[in-house]
Amino acid sequence: QVQVVESGGGSVQPGGSLRLSCSASEYIFRMGCMGWFRQAPGKEREGVAAIYTGGVTTNYANSVKGRFLVSQDKPKNTVYLQMNNLGADDTAMYYCAASYIVGGCPLYSNEYHYWGQGTQVTVSS
Repeated sequence: QVQVVESGGGSVQPGGSLRLSCSASEYIFRMGCMGWFRQAPGKEREGVAAIYTGGVTTNYANSVKGRFLVSQDKPKNTVYLQMNNLGADDTAMYYCAASYIVGGCPLYSNEYHYWGQGTQVTVSS
């Protein structure tokens, strides 16, 4: 069964950290790229980070470089997004998605084919 499931969202104070997890079926995980996206109310969905599951290539949005880290656990078919030094602007629904693209992973949502339901991240004092 085709499946992508995110977890790990929650509420955190500014400056705090969260780690999101994305578990996928083996078929999905091995397709090519796994990406993290987010969408805040009233805003367009934006790409945050992506990783090529067939190698080590990663890609980050400028807004999260140096704060977020995308990684993978291949035996578990799972991708992680470690988010540090969170700010109010990071508040959004975070989605994990899979793409058939191999190698350089884009951060454009229309390049991704399978999506999870999302997990909410709220940064507030």
